[in-house]
Amino acid sequence: MNILGISGSLRVGSTNAQVLQAVARLLPSSAQLTIFDGLDSLPHFSPERDTDNVPEGVRALREAIGQAQAVIICTPEYAFGIPGVLKNALDWCVSTVLFDQKPLAAISASPGYAGGERAMASLLPTLMALNAHIPTGCSLVLSSIRNKMDASGEIIDAGTEQALQRLVNELMAFC
Repeated sequence: MNILGISGSLRVGSTNAQVLQAVARLLPSSAQLTIFDGLDSLPHFSPERDTDNVPEGVRALREAIGQAQAVIICTPEYAFGIPGVLKNALDWCVSTVLFDQKPLAAISASPGYAGGERAMASLLPTLMALNAHIPTGCSLVLSSIRNKMDASGEIIDAGTEQALQRLVNELMAFC
C-alpha cells in the first residue's frame, strides 16, 4: 500500500516531517509512506492557471496524490491556522477529484501547549471541501511536540507513540 505524507512545514528537519517519519516506522510491512517534497515549488494558486497545462510542481503533487491509496497530512500551526504553503497545495486540488473519498489522516503537531488545535480547526473544513474521507480516529493534535521527541526525531513519549499507532491502525483498518 502506497501512502503519501505531506508536511505543512517547509523547514528542513521540521518536527512535522519527523512525525511523518515516525508514522512511517509504525506502518505494517505491507505499507510504505512517501513524503512529498515539493510544496515550496508550487506557484501561488490562481484559477486561470488551473488548466489542462498546470505547472510541473502541481502536476507532481497531483500525481503523488492520485497514486496514493491514502494520505497523511502533518501540519504545524501558523498564526492560528495552517501554513499558507499547505493551503496553497490543497487549493490546487479543489478542481480535481483526487481527494474524493480518499482515506486521509490529519495530524497537527506544534511546540505550543494547545498543540495546533486551531490549525486542525482550519485544516478540516478544507479537507471537507475536497471530499476527503477522514476515518474515525484519524485526526490527532499533538501538543508540546518538541518535548516528546529526541534530537534525532524519535518519539520518546509513550503516550504520543501510542496515539500515533492508534491513528495508523485506524487508517490501515479502513484501507
